[in-house]
Amino acid sequence: MLKPAAIVGQALLYGAFAAFIGYFASAPKYRQIAEDVALIKLSISHLGERDCRKRTPDELAKLPPNMRAPMDCPRERSDIKLEVDIDGQPALRTVLHPTGLYKDGISTVYKRFEVKAGKHRLAVRMNDKLTRPNFNFVKEAEIDLAPARVLVIDFNPDQGGLFFK
Repeated sequence: MLKPAAIVGQALLYGAFAAFIGYFASAPKYRQIAEDVALIKLSISHLGERDCRKRTPDELAKLPPNMRAPMDCPRERSDIKLEVDIDGQPALRTVLHPTGLYKDGISTVYKRFEVKAGKHRLAVRMNDKLTRPNFNFVKEAEIDLAPARVLVIDFNPDQGGLFFK
């Protein structure tokens, strides 16, 4: 049988513990970024192009009938060249390599940029076939970022390539 003093002591300790947890659950405000800062998040996952070539009639004749595909496409994918400029200044210059044992997997990048809230000029360029000399996906825009706003740069070939949301 517990003594009344033990019950009161237990109630006081449990109450103090609950007050401690309650205070630290809400009182010290946590901010991921400063009040006058906005975030630009770059998150792209994309398969680089393959360097396919058309087989000649002589090459097709030498192949067994069941293997006479007109195009010869290697398994490995191209690296992806990516550039990001913020207000005319280079923010990121990188080459993404395909994953996988045979370099046939997806190339992925995730990067975040903290910028002051306000108007910015954003330019993103991507080339998914490095044998091609120029960038085949380009997106430039004037953006106005409110404080604590997050702008995402993403890629979807079905939506025309690069886009901001």
